[in-house]
Amino acid sequence: MNCRRCGTPLRKPGDYCLTCNTANADAVVVEFEEDRARLTMLDEDEVVGETTVTTRPETDEQLTEIQLRNFAGRVADEIRRKRPDTVYAAGSREPLRETRAQVHHEFYRVPDEGIGEGSADGGERDRESPVVSWVLDRRGDRALEVVETPPREKIGGSHSTLIGDRKGRKAVSTVAQHPHVKKIVPGPIDAGGTGSRTGLRAKATRAGTNGNVRLLLRDGSSVQENRIVTTAMDRETGERVREDLNEALRDAELQD
Repeated sequence: MNCRRCGTPLRKPGDYCLTCNTANADAVVVEFEEDRARLTMLDEDEVVGETTVTTRPETDEQLTEIQLRNFAGRVADEIRRKRPDTVYAAGSREPLRETRAQVHHEFYRVPDEGIGEGSADGGERDRESPVVSWVLDRRGDRALEVVETPPREKIGGSHSTLIGDRKGRKAVSTVAQHPHVKKIVPGPIDAGGTGSRTGLRAKATRAGTNGNVRLLLRDGSSVQENRIVTTAMDRETGERVREDLNEALRDAELQD
């Protein structure tokens, strides 16, 4: 593949051209399995290339922590050489979570219910993976503003106490890292809730008409509702943010 602007040959399809400083892919879709990751590069609604990163466990069991980190690092390197606007990822949670931690691009997890549905368009779409089809079907949605504020600076309000101690702070930090979250306002603590035996649980609730959601923390008999201000402009786009937040909370093992 050659650069779409200056024609310089690229080492891999979708690579960023260092000759004329031009991106040749605006999104990367990553499908993770335990020992491999398939990357599909997109430029608007066109697939411009694919590549696969593989690894091999030292035993017949799961990857060791070092192998997992190295595997995710190789995937992250492939993403960085494309310099995409957005990364979409699906599949095995461990390598996905580790890769997400190593890249600083806008990063979305494709919800599990979106996998396996395929596309209703027929034709060429039918030969694409269900994950790529899901992404292409939704790329026409209005883009949401990305918040550059550091996560720790997004938390504020008249209440500063969070229930759940370390896990409560982890839940709020997980939400604050989302690129479409502007601010988190901790709410008062209600100690009259139903007791929980599973430790702290966190959930983003249904979006309001203004696109904002609530982060519900429950720990034992204590419940705390925290307001999340997002860049969504209505309930529909707010629901997209809510789904992504709940995926992130599940990845952080803060949901069942």
